[in-house]
Amino acid sequence: MELQNPNRPVAFWLLTMAGLIALMVIVGGATRLTDSGLSITQWDLVMGTLPPLSEADWQEAFALYKEIPEYERVNRGMSLEEFKFIFWWEWGHRNLGRFIGLAFLIPLAVFWATGRMRGRLRWRLVGLFLLICLQGAIGWYMVSSGLSERVDVSQYRLALHLSTALLLFSLVIWQALALLRPRGFRMSDPKLGRLAGLFLGAASVQIVLGAFVAGLRAGSSYNTWPLMDGRVVPEGYFGASPQLADLFERTQAVQFNHRLMAFVVVAAAALFVVRAVQQKRLLEAGLIGGSTLLQFALGIVALVTAVPLWLGLAHQAGALLVLAGGVFSLYALSDPRRREAPEAPPRAAPALQS
Repeated sequence: MELQNPNRPVAFWLLTMAGLIALMVIVGGATRLTDSGLSITQWDLVMGTLPPLSEADWQEAFALYKEIPEYERVNRGMSLEEFKFIFWWEWGHRNLGRFIGLAFLIPLAVFWATGRMRGRLRWRLVGLFLLICLQGAIGWYMVSSGLSERVDVSQYRLALHLSTALLLFSLVIWQALALLRPRGFRMSDPKLGRLAGLFLGAASVQIVLGAFVAGLRAGSSYNTWPLMDGRVVPEGYFGASPQLADLFERTQAVQFNHRLMAFVVVAAAALFVVRAVQQKRLLEAGLIGGSTLLQFALGIVALVTAVPLWLGLAHQAGALLVLAGGVFSLYALSDPRRREAPEAPPRAAPALQS
């Protein structure tokens, strides 16, 4: 009789962590869409967990916000109640990050102490925790870019912050799957595996391009589809003196790049689905095909409606669904015969015959 997988509780914990990371990304999107990211101008790992508790505390936090360029140039005259609205979004985002750190560290210590983890698994999970810590540091690095001269955060640092979150999300899902069903990396169908990798790469690039759209608020302009105000390539894609930075710093270019890459993702998904159906991998075909079509539709509707908050968040959640489907499909296509021996439970000794 096969022994129960001793790593199953660890896998379920990791899947819970993936859900929390997805929630963190969505709350971060809301923080960006509501212009709340610069409302807290200081970083305090411990005392920052407490919100203002008195009227004097609120006035002090508001006074600090009034010292940055965003207040002077964008929100001058804002009331205290309006400030509280953006404060709570940023405070919630930061404290959800703190909670995720503890929700990872404490079970990690318990699983380690009780022998649930062994071999390389322990160091992989420590690496994931360090990546969580790095993500928090990158978050503050991003916020700090908008506190002195800019009226918002750098789109480059925003893209870095989101990219790290997506990497963490993907690695956590992959490790959970590896514990539930250990597999190797050799593809059972190499061509389908390459198509899954192609899709996952294209989807990842598209999500990062979306971070530049959010960083420059490019979704608030050119709200027509499929053309951009009647043109395939918008006027002003490059500046008067074209340079590489225009691709990431001009609203026209950023939105066009995101639109164009969407078609690349759809094409990659279509190639995968056709091959997957031929090979009777219907689950993987449904995950990638369905999530991609849903995300494509959400993107169009969000664009033509000038990205209302709820649609912007739905579009961000759709991106996570696409990414999760791609990671699952790539893993599911790996060869099930190559198992990772270090994590396998020991076999019981055969009983002696009398």
